[in-house]
Amino acid sequence: MSDKTIFQKIIDREIPAPLVYEDEHCAAFNDINPQAPIHVLIVPRKVIPRVGDAQPEDQATLGALLLAAGNVAKQLGVSERTKGFRLVINHGADAGETVPHMHVHLLASRALGWPPG
Repeated sequence: MSDKTIFQKIIDREIPAPLVYEDEHCAAFNDINPQAPIHVLIVPRKVIPRVGDAQPEDQATLGALLLAAGNVAKQLGVSERTKGFRLVINHGADAGETVPHMHVHLLASRALGWPPG
């Protein structure tokens, strides 16, 4: 890959960002343009441009993202059923993707309507 994404630079500590969570598979940090009082991005260390580009060998990484999301939700106190949180993965410009490095949005601490969008 020729240029690092902003997410890679954050993970590599080239751009400062306080991490909410980190493990061997991913890192999580607050979104700079939050859409809810809690809006955390969970980003895999391995660059997968978007979820539709994931390959069978990415299965462990994809699973690690969801497990990390659950850990972040517990850490932030929003995993109780009466509170709740939403996970979102955008694929492509029409879905709101702005960084070509797949990531999971964790949104919480306000009522989230349905359908989204």
